[in-house]
Amino acid sequence: MVAGVTSSRRQAADHASIAADLTRRINQGEFMAGVRLPSEQALAEEYGTTRSPVRTALAALARSGALASRPNSGWVVHSAHQTQPLAEMRSFAQWASQHGREHGGRIVHRAMQPVDAIHARVLRLRLDEPVLHSIRVRTLDRHVVMVERSTWAPWATPLVQSMPDDVVSTTAALAEHGIEVLVGDHLIEAVGASSEDARLLGVRRSSPLLQIGHTTFTRDGRIVELGVDHYVSGVIAFQVGAGAAVPSSA
Repeated sequence: MVAGVTSSRRQAADHASIAADLTRRINQGEFMAGVRLPSEQALAEEYGTTRSPVRTALAALARSGALASRPNSGWVVHSAHQTQPLAEMRSFAQWASQHGREHGGRIVHRAMQPVDAIHARVLRLRLDEPVLHSIRVRTLDRHVVMVERSTWAPWATPLVQSMPDDVVSTTAALAEHGIEVLVGDHLIEAVGASSEDARLLGVRRSSPLLQIGHTTFTRDGRIVELGVDHYVSGVIAFQVGAGAAVPSSA
């Protein structure tokens, strides 16, 4: 326990000791990643002080990356970064399982729409030919962390349409039909949240998101899906391993 904070936390505390004690409680697992903290008023009563030092302490923890302010959710413990080597990219479900995280998802939109020029070229379809588009919200430890938008190859469409909205892993569902999918090329960018992203992820519009565009294939090279994933900040990071140094000829 930090100085100035009693076991009951009823003794008046300044913002530095409040920040230190909250950090300790987060590190010890009392407040897990993705969990909403008690309200500022509740924390002020718990620490025997006013809301002003509590608000200052929370702001300091936000600057350090330990907390994030979410609209309509208050202060939320920031998810610790989990790294994934770029050379070993996996599906969201595979990555979450590898790290022992509880994962889930729900398809919130599924419709046949005319294919655009970019997707038509990749999928080798006629322009405006109908293809299945889906939007899926993904959760990690029961907290929404990602929006997954997919355009499905026509041959895979019947299988995807038959999946329930709460399918945990489309990769696993396809595997049950003997279709093993591999994650192919990725394009990683920083983007701002759209109005739809903001609504589905519970963030402010234009909040920074990590965008990962990807293509999945079968082992024999057939395209299964063209996808774009939008992650909230602080969920995942990618590790780049440097190769052997190449001597300069200069």
